[in-house]
Amino acid sequence: MLGTIISSTTGESFTLTNALIVIVASILLGLVISFVYMKTNKKNGYNSGFTTTLVMLPVIISIIILLVGNNVARAFSLAGAFSIIRFRSAPGDPKDISYVFFTLAVGLTCGMGYIVYAVIFTIILCILMFVLDLIKFATPKGKPMHLKITIPEDLNYDGVFDEILNEYTNTYHIERIRTRDFGALYELNYMIELKDSISQKQFLDKLRCRNGNLNISLTLSGFEEKIYG
Repeated sequence: MLGTIISSTTGESFTLTNALIVIVASILLGLVISFVYMKTNKKNGYNSGFTTTLVMLPVIISIIILLVGNNVARAFSLAGAFSIIRFRSAPGDPKDISYVFFTLAVGLTCGMGYIVYAVIFTIILCILMFVLDLIKFATPKGKPMHLKITIPEDLNYDGVFDEILNEYTNTYHIERIRTRDFGALYELNYMIELKDSISQKQFLDKLRCRNGNLNISLTLSGFEEKIYG
């Protein structure tokens, strides 16, 4: 039962029925993976297009494997076709990339005919993702955020905000310093981890008292605008 349902692309076992079984199994497993991804990323948010991609990828890969089979010429032809595709999207979260590899492995396994194996490791990995999300494995205690503070050029920024940052954050470090408006202003970019119990308004009010009430931006890590543009 754990064996492949397809012996080869030229053998008698490669039939329309078996091909449909592979495609349907890929779709169902892709839906399961996409559902688990949505459930484990509720708090952080997720892209609807990416969840749809997780459903499509196993099907696409399984179809490619069915078409290629043991034919080396077809394999090189498909490799040449895919080499002209250029992906211009920004690098995603490492967790998202792991889900992409997950769906690729499922599609590859289904395409080779090992449907039961694909079901088994899909169930195991989905349970693992649920457990890790339930126990909040490797989740920071605070809120990782980007802080951007604008200060006048005559203000010595060395340590001027350290007292406030120590009070309201678990950790912080400065990522970048740059000048603005022909050197009239400085812009400090921090990566911080806010404490859970603090008031963001009080935090920002104290920073405003130090920077002369100039612009301050506080955004969640991963959802910030391009601050280095």
